[in-house]
Order: sequence, then structure tokens, then C-alpha cells
Amino acid sequence: MLKLLGLLGVSTTAVAFGYREDLTPGAPKPFAQDSSNDRPFEPQVSLPSRSVREENGHAGSDRWLSDPRAPLTSGDRARQIQGYASATSIGQGDVIDFHVSARSSRTFRISIFRLGHYGGKGARLRLTSPVLQAKHHRTPEADPDTGSIACEWPASWSLRIPFGWMSGLYQAVFTADDGFRAATPFVVREAERASDLLVVLPFTTYQAYNMWPKDRRNGKSLYRGYRPDGTIGGADSRAYEVSFDRPYAGAGIPDWFHLDTSFIDWAERSGLDVTYASSLDLHDGTVDTTQYRAVFFPGHDEYWSADMLDSARKSVAAGTHLAFLTSNNVYFHVRLKPSPSRRTAGARPTARTMACYKSKTDPAPDRAGRTSRWREVEPGQRRAEQGLLGIQFNGIVAKPVPLVVKESGHWLWAGTGVRDGDELPGMVGVEADRLDPTAPTPVGSRLTLLAESPYQDPRPVAAPAIQHTAVTEYRNGALVFVAGTFHWPLALTAPEHLNEKIQKATGNLVARMVREQP
Repeated sequence: MLKLLGLLGVSTTAVAFGYREDLTPGAPKPFAQDSSNDRPFEPQVSLPSRSVREENGHAGSDRWLSDPRAPLTSGDRARQIQGYASATSIGQGDVIDFHVSARSSRTFRISIFRLGHYGGKGARLRLTSPVLQAKHHRTPEADPDTGSIACEWPASWSLRIPFGWMSGLYQAVFTADDGFRAATPFVVREAERASDLLVVLPFTTYQAYNMWPKDRRNGKSLYRGYRPDGTIGGADSRAYEVSFDRPYAGAGIPDWFHLDTSFIDWAERSGLDVTYASSLDLHDGTVDTTQYRAVFFPGHDEYWSADMLDSARKSVAAGTHLAFLTSNNVYFHVRLKPSPSRRTAGARPTARTMACYKSKTDPAPDRAGRTSRWREVEPGQRRAEQGLLGIQFNGIVAKPVPLVVKESGHWLWAGTGVRDGDELPGMVGVEADRLDPTAPTPVGSRLTLLAESPYQDPRPVAAPAIQHTAVTEYRNGALVFVAGTFHWPLALTAPEHLNEKIQKATGNLVARMVREQP
């Protein structure tokens, strides 16, 4: 019967395990426990989708965790339920572990969602685990030298990724029997398939901003941490190393996650041929970025290892296009280290610790130098971000301002109806890039500035506060596009930022990169 349903395209996991999308109970009821974690869970597999458009034709679910302020979401002080994944990305057929802690011993379930458009619901429920048993695990003390907080919680559940699951950004949602929920993201790869676009999710930057646990005592990120009086300090209390072996703060939704999900919603609604990777896949070479027509970095991708940067440069040299849809990318040099004591996915060790000492003396510089800003690691050298991107981080935007169009006859603006000097309201926000005349530029390339927008920087800065959007064309025809503002991906689908002209320009960008081989 299950085999017949699978051939008809009906999800056999639903029949085999009886999952429901309404997992949050109306009134707290304990689940009946029916599972152990002695071996990886191997779901029945339905027929795989043949395209992103077909995949998004499946019924969507709004039960994924998109709002950290939603009712019954977990918090870092009560820690009702929280968890993390054993890897930032996983291949089909490989096993991923989920490590979960609850405030007291109780039952829970894990629901796995694939994020996309799905008729505006934003996700598709792929499966729900059997009922599992959660225990309370303590919050580790921060390492006295590095500030790193690394959990060593045992695996609560292991899942073998079916070969029928399409590559994508996935979210595991942990639902306790009292209704509280938290989540953690991960990527399913299809590294062997050369899609038109590879979308890279910035897990290194997610972790840099992660201040778990925000309990007024223990939490630390690469930016700040708690002082002894429970207030949040700055660089004097931050971590110099952070671990991927811990939940994301609060409900488990990383900072700036919405930048990525906004683009993904738009890309999958548009039916683009996309596959996905984690930024760590660029670091360890799991994904060969040269096999794609274009590599898109839709979110805030600030923290890069030397291997990540080498991967991007190798891609451009091979004629692969790059597109960065925000600003302040490739800014900090980080060092990634494996955790040999843990079981890792795949044959090679998986990096689970990230070091970035910034202005502090780095005790173990790697081949690229100390972990600081790339423009400081090798001053005057082309490892500064502008040497790849054409423009680089310039300042903080005090409040959103219009993006002022430049070079309106350029192919990026085709069909938008804009003219030079036209203003696209509220499009420049959070942080901004610009061309720095004192920094290196890409060798043998042509740079075109497509926007030039004045803004106010709340800091005392010497350079004029000007935002640029730019495209750099290399001699081999490879293009590198940089939006230079955080609000570009939000203009694609976020209701408060929607802009049809940016949607059209992004479509032009994709078409140019996909249809015209260098």
C-alpha cells in the first residue's frame, strides 16, 4: 500500500507515521512516547520533485518558526526547549543529529520543514519524528580564555536524509508536549548537481551574532557578552571563539535570517533552478562553486575564512558569476576548526568552532594571517574585500534613505522605467558599501556604479556617507554584483519593503548571469 501511494506521488511518511501539521496543542497534553534513538530514523520516501517549480506546487505549511515573538516560543532564561544540529549542511543519504534540551524531562517531537514559497506559506512540512524523550542539560561555562560556549549534549534524534529530498534551506522545529517551540536551520545539499544558481547561506555570520544563551549571565557572541552585573557589555566581554555546538538564541532563529528567507521565497516562487550550500561548504570544499553559472549570497555574509575567499576567487577565475545582495560582506577573516571529539557528517572533519580575535592578539594565525578585518590582514593587498567585490563596507545607516539610481541605461535597470537620479524609497538601510578610492580594486576589470545614495552615519567618520550599488565585469566575462545595502533582498518579498523595480532588477541580474555564459 505504501509503495503504491509513493508511486502516485502521495507522501508515504504521512501514512507511515501519521504526522499532523497542527503539532502545537490547544491545551498541553503529553505525547505518548514511542521511539528511541538507537539508530538513524529512515523515513519512507515519496517521488522526488523534478524542479523547484514542481516542488513549490506541494501543499505549504505555516507551522514553521518564522517569528521569534510568536506565542509559545522558547526563551534563553526559561529554556523551555532548545536544540542544535550536528552540521550546518548535510548531503542526501547522510545522517544529521539533533541535540535537544528541555527545562525538565518531557516528551517532544521534531518537525522538518523545507523553506521556499509554497503558495505563500513559506515552507513545506516534510516529516515529523516519532515521539522523543527530552532531558534537561546544563548550560556550559564559557571557556576562560576564548569565551567559547560549547554544549556536549547527546543526540536526541538522528535522521538519514532521503535521496528524494530536494536541496534547500531546512528548519527543524522542536515542539514540547506543553506546546513550547524552538528551531534550528540546516541545509540539504545536492553537491553533485550543477544547478544554474548556487545559493550560499551565511552560517558563519549566523554564529558570529549568536549570543546564546541570553540569560543575563552566560551568553557571548563575537560582538558582546554579559558583565558580572548582568548587563550587556561590548568588546571587553565578548567571545574570541564561538561554537556551532549550541542553540541559536531565543527561539532558534539566527540574526538576519529573514534576509535569506526573503530571497529564497522570491527565487523559488520564480521557479529558478537553484541548489543550496552552507558557507562552511565553501570552507571545506564540499561544494565546487566553479560548476555553477552563478553563486548567490543573499544575506549578510560578513565572516569568511581564507578557504572561503579562495573558493570565491577561484569561481570568478573560472567564469562563475557572484552576486551579493546585501552589504558589509567578506569583512572579517575567521579561522574554522573541527571538533574531533564529536561525530561529524561525511568523511572529513566538520568545522564546529570559529575564531575571530579582531583587535586582540591572535594566538594562532593561519596561512592568511591574524583573524581581523580582511583589509587589515594584508593592508594594500587584494584580499581586502574591494579587491574581489569592487566596493566595500563604508558605514552604518542611521535611518533608511532612498536608493538613488545611477546609470539607468544599464542592463540591470532595463524595464524598470527608472532614470538617473530617481529615488527608490527606504532601500538603503542598516549598513552600506561604497567604492573606496584608497583601496585596491579588481585587476583587469570594469566597475559600473549603479546607485549613489547619500545617507547619515551616526558615527564620526572621515569619508562621505555615500552608498553604492555596483557590478564588476572581469576580463573573462565573470560578473560580481554587490547591492551595497541590507534592504535589497527584503524588497523582493517582505511586505514592508516590497519594491517592483528592485524585483525587476534582480530578475535582470539572474537572467544575465544564467543566460550569458562568460
